[in-house]
Amino acid sequence: MRKYSAEIKILACKEFISGKLTHREICEKYDICFYSKGRTSMINTWLPRYLACGEKAFIHNAGNDKLSASLKERVVKDYLSGGGSLVDIAAKYNIRSKETVRRWVLLYNANRELKDYIPNREVYMASAKRKTTIEERKEIVKYCIEHNRDYKGTASIYDVSYSQVYSWVKKYDATGEEGLTDKRGHHKSDDEVDELERLRRENARLKRQLEEKDMLAELLKKVHEFERM
Repeated sequence: MRKYSAEIKILACKEFISGKLTHREICEKYDICFYSKGRTSMINTWLPRYLACGEKAFIHNAGNDKLSASLKERVVKDYLSGGGSLVDIAAKYNIRSKETVRRWVLLYNANRELKDYIPNREVYMASAKRKTTIEERKEIVKYCIEHNRDYKGTASIYDVSYSQVYSWVKKYDATGEEGLTDKRGHHKSDDEVDELERLRRENARLKRQLEEKDMLAELLKKVHEFERM
């Protein structure tokens, strides 16, 4: 998905509202992808936010990105009470994507905690890694890729670490969904590994056997000493 500057978004919305150019003409003028079959473009997503919040809808800074748990809950309850579509609610609260609102609704309906989000560098350094299912990883990767590979934002929304998201996306790029399978705990048999690995395993087994023999010899020695007492 292409990224568009705040300036392009604002100009495109103003042009659309003025009615001087057609939807297609605006897209051609600002090099915005136009989907002729559905007669839609990114302008359809930008416009509700522009009408609700004006130019500030597309001008973000560190303060704008802070999202409290109470705000998330208010957004969700507004949507569930029929306050509007996902697009309408996202525009009303100046949330960047309707998919973000959808995710909060899913978490809320699943009785999962909606946490405060205050952007900082700790998200990159986070070491806590919650367990995820293969279906969750597929959803997370899909969301991240569809949102310009925003690893940090995706990690916050799905309550996982930055490193997890980054790793899953890279594995998906390399091998597809197969790369998202958690192979931890799977121990290959001797027939499934190469010669070098078989030799390493055999060496480890012999070492354990020698250690066990030494322990047995030491134990027998102590038994004999005890019997002579």
